[in-house]
Amino acid sequence: MSQAFDEIQAGLLEAIAHASGEENQLVIHKAKPVDVRAIRKRAGLSQQQFCALFGLSLGTLRHWEQGDRAPEGPALVLLNVMDKNPRAVLDALAPD
Repeated sequence: MSQAFDEIQAGLLEAIAHASGEENQLVIHKAKPVDVRAIRKRAGLSQQQFCALFGLSLGTLRHWEQGDRAPEGPALVLLNVMDKNPRAVLDALAPD
């Protein structure tokens, strides 16, 4: 078979082993959960301002703040950065 097939097969076998609870060498990276409301308030932003800045719907932000849903993927990573250094994020997103 081709090298691509062999790599895909190896990855699939690792995923199956992981899902079955077998010992493996997979490294799982997870961003820590964040308190979206606290981050927004520390930044001094209203819900509307926060949504406009990050391109979010108000409904999404409210769900996050109420704990009905949690941010995932890139949004969670960005919120973790904002939690540690809000000025860096705000400066980067400021219009030129």
